[in-house]
Amino acid sequence: MKGAKSKSAKADSKLAVKKGAASKKPTKKEKAAAKDPNKPKRPASAFFVFMEEFRKQYKEKHPNNKSVAAVGKAGGDKWKSMSTAEKAPYVAKAEKRKTDYDKQMEAYNRKQAGGAANEDDSDKSRSEVNDENDDEEEESGEEEDDDE
Repeated sequence: MKGAKSKSAKADSKLAVKKGAASKKPTKKEKAAAKDPNKPKRPASAFFVFMEEFRKQYKEKHPNNKSVAAVGKAGGDKWKSMSTAEKAPYVAKAEKRKTDYDKQMEAYNRKQAGGAANEDDSDKSRSEVNDENDDEEEESGEEEDDDE
């Protein structure tokens, strides 16, 4: 009886492998390939604008520190302790970057919409050419059989 159970277990495991292969999720590389490299990057938030400056200051004060986590933790603690007045210049820089990003995205979207329109036009012209070729073949009596 043990032999019969092990054979069915092997068969079940083979089936499980086949099912897994059929329902495969896209990998990270496949997802990354779908992204457009020409698309503008999102702007940094006020905190990240602050961190750009804070990292430089922190490295000057602590040249032997190689820990990224320590810099991030110290920066987060300082950001939390700052008042809104102290955060204001970083918020202003972040807003400026956001407006620049919005302008870049509008231009990018216009370019994408324009590119899509050009592709449609080229497809139409191709189909018109193919239609003309089909008309000429019908007039001359040369029809192709695809069944062969």
